[in-house]
Amino acid sequence: MVQIKSPEQIAKMRAAGLVVAAIHAATREAAVPGASTKDLDEVARKVLAEHGAKSNFLGYGGFPATICTSVNDVVVHGIPSDDVVLKDGDLISIDCGAIVDGWHGDAAFTAFVGSGHAPELVELSRVTEESMWAGIAAMKAGSRLVDVSRAIETYIRRQPKPGGGRYGIIEDYGGHGIGTEMHMDPHLLNYVDRRRGKGPKLVPGFCLAIEPMVSLGTPRTEVLQDDWTVITTDGTWSSHWEHSVALTEEGPLVLTAPDGGKAKLAEHGVTAAPDPLA
Repeated sequence: MVQIKSPEQIAKMRAAGLVVAAIHAATREAAVPGASTKDLDEVARKVLAEHGAKSNFLGYGGFPATICTSVNDVVVHGIPSDDVVLKDGDLISIDCGAIVDGWHGDAAFTAFVGSGHAPELVELSRVTEESMWAGIAAMKAGSRLVDVSRAIETYIRRQPKPGGGRYGIIEDYGGHGIGTEMHMDPHLLNYVDRRRGKGPKLVPGFCLAIEPMVSLGTPRTEVLQDDWTVITTDGTWSSHWEHSVALTEEGPLVLTAPDGGKAKLAEHGVTAAPDPLA
């Protein structure tokens, strides 16, 4: 069952989304050479406390931290640790969430640690982020879930990969519904699988966490012995971007973007819905 939200409930999700945006800003600034991923987790904990919000990651299925810190070939669900110290040239994806008044926000971004990153890494992150925005722009009333998947995949496939070959669109993980729980129906693939059909119709009140994960090589992954950390099977580096988005009567509202998605959606010819908390 897909949970359809009222405008009042979307406003509450926006409050949670703004806390997530604050965590992103703080951890992005803290992701410097010499910082441990545990340091970043402490930064996120402080932001949550400052906003009177709760973590929806800590304790979820036994997850032991406030955020996921996925470095280089780690795709997702990396566990913060004192032993993982960021180095110049690293790529880190930070995934985090917040609960405010029982409503959830969830978003991720990829950051460059230090400087001197190879052009293919810069392009990897750009392609992943822009594919997310293509998927967000496809959230229109009357469309189907598969239209979001198609927009993400189409964008990625149309981008030339430096050095040749194709980007790996991670197959084992994808987006999801979000609301009174962090992970809800429906599951959102980042590619089109005709066996799954078109999926549900998008209507106002539909909320999705849209999160492409893309690697420089294989789409295949494996989970390490900690039962959380997901890596690419060929060791290639990856990028992860995510926003929580609500479809309203006036269009999409990017709940976890500071401006509600206004600037990036305008690039796609889409007008973002008004911010209910503005």
